[in-house]
Amino acid sequence: MTDDPSRADWLREARSHLRDADPVLARLIDDRPAFDPQEWRVSRLPPMDLFGALLFQVTGQQLSVRATRTILDRIQAMFGGHLPAPAELLSVDPGKIREAGLSWRKIATLRDLAERLSDGRLDQGVLSTLPDDELIAELTAIPGIGPWTVQGAMLVALGREDVVLPGDLALRKAVQAAYRLDHLPAQQEVLAIAEKWRPYRSLATSYLFSAAFQPAVAPPTPGPGSP
Repeated sequence: MTDDPSRADWLREARSHLRDADPVLARLIDDRPAFDPQEWRVSRLPPMDLFGALLFQVTGQQLSVRATRTILDRIQAMFGGHLPAPAELLSVDPGKIREAGLSWRKIATLRDLAERLSDGRLDQGVLSTLPDDELIAELTAIPGIGPWTVQGAMLVALGREDVVLPGDLALRKAVQAAYRLDHLPAQQEVLAIAEKWRPYRSLATSYLFSAAFQPAVAPPTPGPGSP
């Protein structure tokens, strides 16, 4: 659990809202009483600024979590153990990036983004302050970056509180499992389910990801003589 009192208060309020709004989330929350999405993400992902999170999201397009992680590890190794800044990415021959496992299309997208951040057409500081809709509009103007890519970066790097990723296959599978659906939900169905989570859709999304990747541990069975 976080040591920040204001963060702890926010988590209590958000959990209470989600528990009251959605019985499925109530079960996930009660199964994970100490869950904190920030700590969970830190334990699974390298430190990321906005560019790093976009690199992560672009890399993961149409790939499994495992394949994405493998490519990210190779990219980090290429840059001394960290994800590259825009100028660092541009300083490396694209063919070298291709060896890490990225497609030429994804490399073109990342280089386009890096060039815009390096020459001043885009600024990470300014982008980070934009409202969600404006941020999505700015970044989806780049070929190869869609709403799902930006939404993931908003969640991972910017800590936006009311983000859901309806186009994320892993989230759709997590919703299917948690809500015991007999089909993989379409994006609009995920959005409809998520409507009741406002204004804490990011926390709800994190609980669902956690449930998918790290099932709750069942409490120990009382032994003989236990009260």
